[in-house]
Amino acid sequence: MLSRLKIKDKKEEEKVLDIKKRSMFKIGYRTIKTALGTTLAVMLAQFLQLDNYVSAGIITILCIKVTKKKSLQSSWERLLACSIAIIFSFCFFEGIMYHPLIIGLMLLVFIPTTVLVRASEGIVTSTVIIFHLYNSGKITWSIIANEFTLIIIGIGIALIMNLYMPSMEKKLKDYQLAIETNFAKIFKEIEIYLVEDNYKWDGSEIIKTAKLLNEAKTMAFRDVENHFLRHEDTYYHYFKMREKQFEIIERIIPLVTSIHAAVEQSRMVADLIHDIRIHIHPGNTAQVYLNKLEVMRQAFEEMELPKTREEFEVRAALLVFIKEMERYLLIKSQFKGMNT
Repeated sequence: MLSRLKIKDKKEEEKVLDIKKRSMFKIGYRTIKTALGTTLAVMLAQFLQLDNYVSAGIITILCIKVTKKKSLQSSWERLLACSIAIIFSFCFFEGIMYHPLIIGLMLLVFIPTTVLVRASEGIVTSTVIIFHLYNSGKITWSIIANEFTLIIIGIGIALIMNLYMPSMEKKLKDYQLAIETNFAKIFKEIEIYLVEDNYKWDGSEIIKTAKLLNEAKTMAFRDVENHFLRHEDTYYHYFKMREKQFEIIERIIPLVTSIHAAVEQSRMVADLIHDIRIHIHPGNTAQVYLNKLEVMRQAFEEMELPKTREEFEVRAALLVFIKEMERYLLIKSQFKGMNT
């Protein structure tokens, strides 16, 4: 038995290592864009016979980001920082002298200035420009034009490369379905727990759902940043809505586990949970279940009072549970819904 376990563990370890090796050599679309953009930028700068033409490639690498919005913001910060660097270089080098100490003195003023104008991401790029100007020994209009051309080529090629962003629609849809499936599984466990005594559940769906929600929100936010003219994103709001609902689910789990006896009311609640879980989808039908919840609450009020302490505690817990489920459904009712 022990030997079989060792063999199984070894196979699992080899499988993990194989996955890691394959992921190490994976070439993504951003890598391809960076390689192609850098090549084009260097080739164009070299064709125009610019001094320090390889710097255009460095600028392109620095400006290609994971989203269009971040790429545009990075490009603007680098252009602003480089413009300030050229002005400062002229004032310090031509106004004082060309000496390494002057570079350090200028950076003491230049870096806080770029931070002040919110262009700190361009510090590295502009430092390269500063060294170019220092190395020239004399700042002329032709040298300034050369540096500006390098900057424009580097930033321009990066922005062109970032015009293409792969669609995230399918991945976002997969996350949506996975989260809804996990919600249904959790509610199924709650439904069974309400009607069966001594039921056991490891709660693994809770951990999986929390992870899925974090990943889905991150991807949805990236999708928002790839659309300049879109002021809202349905998927992002959807995942935020599910996250709020999940917080309620996390609260009601301990409440459900505190119920140790099945009563008539718990079976009624289990039937409602069953109805909700088989109709989990991105559309907005929450009002239907809010109405059913209200009808069930009124039915509870018309029933006989509990006869034992245990029944009283169970029914009290169920009322709290119903209140939390009402919040759960109200959150969904405020969501405009998606096409199912």
